[in-house]
Amino acid sequence: MGDVLKQAMVGIGLMAGSANVIMQLGRPAVAYGVMESRVESGNLFRHPVKRARTTGTYLAVATFGTDEERKAYRKAVNGSHRQITSTKDSPVGYNAFDPELQLWVAACLYKGLEDVHVAFFGSAAPEELYAEAVVLGTTLQVRPEMWPENREVFAKYWADGLDRVAIDDRTRAYLTDLVDLRFLPWPFALVFGRFHRFVTTGFLPACFREHMRLPWSEQDQRTFERLTRGIGHVVRRFPCSVQRFPYNAYLRDFRRRRREGRPLV
Repeated sequence: MGDVLKQAMVGIGLMAGSANVIMQLGRPAVAYGVMESRVESGNLFRHPVKRARTTGTYLAVATFGTDEERKAYRKAVNGSHRQITSTKDSPVGYNAFDPELQLWVAACLYKGLEDVHVAFFGSAAPEELYAEAVVLGTTLQVRPEMWPENREVFAKYWADGLDRVAIDDRTRAYLTDLVDLRFLPWPFALVFGRFHRFVTTGFLPACFREHMRLPWSEQDQRTFERLTRGIGHVVRRFPCSVQRFPYNAYLRDFRRRRREGRPLV
């Protein structure tokens, strides 16, 4: 996998992860699949460390792993996804194996990577980033031919997807708890919650800010741009091993678990 995708992944893990979750859960079927999931071990609010590890490992394997490792992780994730289907009481129908929903999730990840590149490095993301990002979907159920063939087609797909975003009160409450770090012990939420809310709001497209009722001013935008450019300036000077943290750690953990025959998710 190319260096462009690997470099952009730094920002997703460092600052933009929660914004990306909000984007993904903007599609009601994805939101209720997460909120009603019967996979108790993957519940963010009960097992935040394990949930972070599972998500981080997926991104690490998709981005840094081999084709054979992606296949192994797909098989492990499929075991969990079999339990994520809507019931007669669910307000929307969903199935975690739905490739169209997984395409939306992959598209959100790509859009997040593109936005991170602009925020951190002050320039449009290079063309190779788009071609490389297909693995974010094909690591699961998205067929390669489903990925929009170029950025122009992707832009239309994304615009159509924004028209389908709908965040109801239940989803907004769930995501607000995420924004304010209420899944962490209270000292962490107290110390870091305000900053996390600011950077999460900054990385959200305007449509999602409106749905989440998160205010954002021109002064906020200027402050956000100064902050992210400053961080990007520093990140570029880190050694590769530091730039790729925590994904290199997640990948080592994945490989160790696989060697030892332990559960991968």
